[in-house]
Parts: sequence; C-alpha cells; structure tokens
Amino acid sequence: MKRLGVNIDHVATVRNARGGFHPDPLTSAKLALKSGANSITIHLREDRRHIKDIDLKKISSYKKILLNLEIGANFDMLKIALKNKPNYVCIVPEKRKEITTEGGLNLKKNKNKIKKILKSLKNNNIRTSLFINPNINDVKISHQINTDCIEIHTGKFSELVKSNKNYLNEFNRIKKCSKLAKSLGLEVHAGHGLDYRSTKLLTKIFEIKEFNIGHFIIGEAIFNGFKKVINNFKKIIKK
Repeated sequence: MKRLGVNIDHVATVRNARGGFHPDPLTSAKLALKSGANSITIHLREDRRHIKDIDLKKISSYKKILLNLEIGANFDMLKIALKNKPNYVCIVPEKRKEITTEGGLNLKKNKNKIKKILKSLKNNNIRTSLFINPNINDVKISHQINTDCIEIHTGKFSELVKSNKNYLNEFNRIKKCSKLAKSLGLEVHAGHGLDYRSTKLLTKIFEIKEFNIGHFIIGEAIFNGFKKVINNFKKIIKK
C-alpha cells in the first residue's frame, strides 16, 4: 500500500505573512490526517522562514500524528530533532537563499557527517531518510551509510511533466534508482514539485512506497478545499 505524506510548511508561510496564530499548522496536520494522510511532514529550516520551533513542539507532542521532520545535515538540528522525538527524520540539503530545496544531498562530500547523524537518530529509534537526486551512486552511498529510506528528488521530473516536455529519461532514472534501492533493502519515497499528473505517472514505479507532497496541496486547497485535494491524491496513489 502506497502512503501519502502531507507537507504543511506553507500553512505556516500563510500564517507568517501576517503574524499571529492563523492558520495554525497543528490544526492543518489534524485535518490532513482526518482526510486520509498517512503522515505529516514539516521542514524546520535554519532561518525558520515557515515552520517555527513552537510548531515542531506542538505537532510532535500530538501523538496521533506520525511526524516526518526534515532537517539540514548539521548537529544543531540533530539536537532539536532528538529533543522533540519525531517518528521520522529526513535529512535534506539546505541553502540560506534558496526559495525551495533545489536538489538532493551531496553525499560524496558529506558522507561521514551524515553517517554520524543517521547513527544518532537510529539509536533513538527514529526512522531515517536521505533526500537524494535520482543517481545510482547516491543510492549506493545511502546504503553504505545505513539509512532506512531514501526520498528521491522529483523536481526535474515534475517540471518536465508540467512543461509537456519529454520526461521519459528522468522517469527511467527514478525507476532504476528505485529498483536498486529496493534490492539493497532501502524503502523508496518520492517528493518535490509533485502534482496530480506527475504523481499518477510515478505510481507506475512499484518500488515507490511513499509520496510526500506539500506546495501543490496547499495551493490547490485554496480552490478546492484541503480535504478534497488530499482525497484526490489518495485515490491516485491507490490505483
């Protein structure tokens, strides 16, 4: 059974535009779960541009939520993760001036550092994931440093689909990486830039077990409602 993770970062973005408490990320997390989401994803960035520490504390304290916390590969963020004890942690690359995550981790450069972070998380019974590009070498390194899962960056694929350009080469890269990862015992997730069409296409890759989707869900919910959009995605990934 494929799973849907809903990223609620941009609920916090809307709240922060005016300050105050509305809309509340915890309330949106509860509604997402009630609407069929399997887990909730939040990214606690170093600059706190959307999700704040108080959001993490409130959401992680609500035990009915399976929380996937995205953090940069640094030890300060590791301490925060261990303090709040989310169910899952996904290590992601992070640049201060980027609008959104631009690609996967540089595992070759940061292999030893990330390995230490993964070990600490696993010692605290937190499921680990690495956000990587659809690259065979990155899958192999992910296995070597003992992560539980990989999340394949689908940004390029999604843009090709949206632009009605030939996406087959990128699709096949994702497929090959997914097959290799599964053969190595890694669970495969996919995320970034996904909408209805691109998600439907990727459901053809049997090895992908989880889709993490945020920006499109929050944006589409303005027109069609949070619950309906989540239900639409649940129907897509069940097929």
